[in-house]
Amino acid sequence: MKKSLPYLVAFSAILALGACGNDDSNDNGGDDAGGDEPQFMNLLTGGTGGTYYPLGGEIANILGDATDTTIDAQSSNASADNLMSLSDDNAEIAFTQTDVMSNAIDGINAFEGEAIDNISAIGSLYPETIQIVTTAGSGIETIEDLEGKAISVGAPGSGTYLNAEQILDVAGLTMDDINAQHLSFDESTSGLQDGNIDAAFITAGTPTGAVEGLSATNDIAIVSMTDEQVNSLVDEFPFYAPFTIESGTYAGLDSEVNTVAVYAMLAVTNNLSEDLVYEMTKALYERTDEMSHEKSNEILLETAQEGIGFDIHPGAQRFFDEQ
Repeated sequence: MKKSLPYLVAFSAILALGACGNDDSNDNGGDDAGGDEPQFMNLLTGGTGGTYYPLGGEIANILGDATDTTIDAQSSNASADNLMSLSDDNAEIAFTQTDVMSNAIDGINAFEGEAIDNISAIGSLYPETIQIVTTAGSGIETIEDLEGKAISVGAPGSGTYLNAEQILDVAGLTMDDINAQHLSFDESTSGLQDGNIDAAFITAGTPTGAVEGLSATNDIAIVSMTDEQVNSLVDEFPFYAPFTIESGTYAGLDSEVNTVAVYAMLAVTNNLSEDLVYEMTKALYERTDEMSHEKSNEILLETAQEGIGFDIHPGAQRFFDEQ
């Protein structure tokens, strides 16, 4: 049947209005709840040998179920790169470290001149331990012993790299004093196994899968920091906390290791609505019993704001205020 001209004009107008309505996804705060409610989201984690990746898969399932969205957990170069991706709207949710988030907002270190102002926190997850892993018999017993050696300092853009810089500094060393290798956790442990590197900085929840795998085939050692080094680091950077890796954490580790830790956390883009982030936060802290990863036992409401000295997303803050 042939349509009349007025019918076609009206129909075209309806289509145009509909198209305008769909543009809300590009509007930071397009709805009354303060942002978007996408049907698909990306959650950036870290390398496959660390803690972020397997835990991120479980968190993605729980958050997706709670919000009726599809959330894809993706491997990445971790903390700093994750925040850059959030800022560029290439993802909606990301793992990072509290220290790296602080640097991003302040525009310092890896973010020099590039302060990020369109992201905020959901909350802290668990302590992340800085581990300086080597093989038994390497001759590396102190941080100072790293001088002149081939050392993995983490994937480019990772929080591990920043931790390595700061820890080397308290021992009077810089990146120029070592043969720095920019490797992922899996590449680091493979390099130690093959003798291609002498030690590796690994910042992750303990026990870390990549280190467990190494300890199953090689005798390992983890370098201890002195009390003076720990105190100096904590005084200068309050996001660090003293941490002890207990004897027996890894096969063959028969003594305690003194080191420091930061907190792993989840960050989100500010585009997401208050209601959506509220539901995500509620699920994250109330449904940890549905996760099998051992680090889920450390995701606690009581420590959800630990190490966070920057903006928390309004949806997450509403959940915390209700508690």
